[in-house]
Amino acid sequence: MTDTTTKGKAEIDVAGARELAMRIVENVEKVMVGKTETIRLAVIALISQGHLLIEDAPGLGKTMLARSLARSINCSFKRIQFTPDMLPGDVTGVTIFNQKVNEFEFHAGPLLAQVVLADEINRATPKVQSALLEAMEEKQVTVDGVTHRMPVPFHVLATQNPVEYEGTFPLPEAQLDRFMLRIDIGYPSLEQEIAIMENQQYIHPIEHISPVVDAADVLLLQETVKKVYVDDLIKQYIVALVEATRHHPSIYLGASPRGSLALFRTSQARALLHGRDYVLPDDVKALARPALAHRALLSSAGQSHGKNSREAIAEILETIPVPGVMPAH
Repeated sequence: MTDTTTKGKAEIDVAGARELAMRIVENVEKVMVGKTETIRLAVIALISQGHLLIEDAPGLGKTMLARSLARSINCSFKRIQFTPDMLPGDVTGVTIFNQKVNEFEFHAGPLLAQVVLADEINRATPKVQSALLEAMEEKQVTVDGVTHRMPVPFHVLATQNPVEYEGTFPLPEAQLDRFMLRIDIGYPSLEQEIAIMENQQYIHPIEHISPVVDAADVLLLQETVKKVYVDDLIKQYIVALVEATRHHPSIYLGASPRGSLALFRTSQARALLHGRDYVLPDDVKALARPALAHRALLSSAGQSHGKNSREAIAEILETIPVPGVMPAH
């Protein structure tokens, strides 16, 4: 850590918070070539105290994004490879009787880490998914009637393959709603793919990166995000966008108030990443698709027209008037 670490400090200004957040972004960029916007969204989810769903094809760097993020913030990291034969105890942990001390002992599962990669989450059975849901929402797991709190910070990055559905259990709406953002990584450009090969010719670049902040810094960032100013007109704009998902002809089930909260909090985080202590409409517009698309279920009419939920959100953005807001301070 450098001399500008925030450990022990009670608060930090926006400039200092942005500098901390950008340290994370720039460090992860050393591993994820040409994916700055994806990394920014991942950091936004982290400092907004939310969880991230990454939906993309295999081999595009989902695991590397999670590992490099965990290493950058000096937090414990566990990867869970979900399979249909997995039991809840394989994820949360089990209680085992220790004959030497004549008492039961809890052996924590991989879920009790600060950064958790839930790989191919849709291959887990509903029972396992519900155990993960409790951890994500309640910040705790219950094993044999005993509650165990999650470490802080606690951040889940879940992945699913959007192409291969054989042997999967689609995430229920309640679980999708627990993810603050859904993103994809996408294929690299020609130049980026050449750079990836060159970077990994001798050793993977993740072996070279070191922590640039620590868990205390992340907690401080999460508290600082909450203090970013949001004008009443911006709040009305957020609610109008979410409300429109409930009446769009291509959408069967619109976003819940949790969608409004996700768009509200992530807009604050994006403003902070841009060095502002107030939210602009551009922040809301930039995050509307990753924050709302997975919460909007397409109707049969929408599906028959070949639409997807991201396109429906884009249509809503074009119809809802953007407020002209000046910061109040």
